[in-house]
Amino acid sequence: MYRGLLTVTALLLSSTFAHAEDYDLDALRAAVEKYKNVDAALADGFVPDPSGECISAAAEGLPAEMGGMGIHYIHPAKLKLAAPGDRVDGGSTHTDFMDPAVLLYEPQADGSLELVGVENLVFEAAWRAAGQQGAPVTNGRDWDHMADDPATPGDEAHGFMPHYDQHIYLFRPGGGDDMAAFNPNVRCPG
Repeated sequence: MYRGLLTVTALLLSSTFAHAEDYDLDALRAAVEKYKNVDAALADGFVPDPSGECISAAAEGLPAEMGGMGIHYIHPAKLKLAAPGDRVDGGSTHTDFMDPAVLLYEPQADGSLELVGVENLVFEAAWRAAGQQGAPVTNGRDWDHMADDPATPGDEAHGFMPHYDQHIYLFRPGGGDDMAAFNPNVRCPG
């Protein structure tokens, strides 16, 4: 009886205070393989980040050896983007990496794009409004919390309202941590 009560209590706590999902990375690669062709991403509603920038650690004022993220292709409907404002805002609580909200592409010398990974992003206000208290968790890793610190010259939230995000570099090994924000093996030109 007590074991059953403990199990129910643990389930209630985990659904209220932490949202955890685990993925088999091979299955995840297979699920997003079609996006290696950027035309498939465009046909499914992804659009390039309007800045068109390939995000690198160096451009963010971080050590260059951290590498890059790539060019972000976002899915506005999955992110539930709000009307334009000072910062990008939305209602996303989307955490399903089998159907990601963001694709990460590395630009190639010939002008093509190579899919290196996927990302999901949930807006902190929407996440809290949905009853979640902690950061989402994927494969045992808490997602990164991103919020701008006005006391610093950089924009730690990259123009977004406070949010949690998680990268998974499925097609470009990251030297041990394929879920870090930056991948030392992803390069941005220039």
